[in-house]
Amino acid sequence: QVQLVESGGGLVQAGDSLRLSCAASGRTFASYAMAWLRQAPGKEREFVAGISWSDGTTNYANSVKGRFTISRDTPKNTVYLQMNSLKPEDTAVYYCAANRPGGSYYNEYDYHYWGQGTQVTVSS
Repeated sequence: QVQLVESGGGLVQAGDSLRLSCAASGRTFASYAMAWLRQAPGKEREFVAGISWSDGTTNYANSVKGRFTISRDTPKNTVYLQMNSLKPEDTAVYYCAANRPGGSYYNEYDYHYWGQGTQVTVSS
C-alpha cells in the first residue's frame, strides 16, 4: 500500500519558519519527482515546489522562491519543505504528491499519489 504521510504543519506568526515532512512508503519512487502543492480557502490547488528523486533537481513557484527549500533524504524516503519568512498568504493546506516519470508539476493528472494534507496557518 502506497502512502505519503505529511507532518509538521501548524499555526505560526508572519516571519516565522516551519518544516514540513513527507514520509513515502509502499513502493520505490526513484523514477518519480516529489512535490509540494497547496490549497488556500476558496482557491485552486497550486504547485509550490518539486524535486527529482533521482538527481535532486528542484523547481519552485515564483511566489516561494528564495523563501522555501525542498529537499529529500533518500535513505529515509522522506521529502522536506523548509519554509522561511512565512507570510499570511502562505496559509493553506499543504499536500505532498508523487509526480509520474516525465510528468509536469503543473498538471494535476500527472500526480499518481497524494498525501492527506497538513494545515499551515500564518497569522499577521
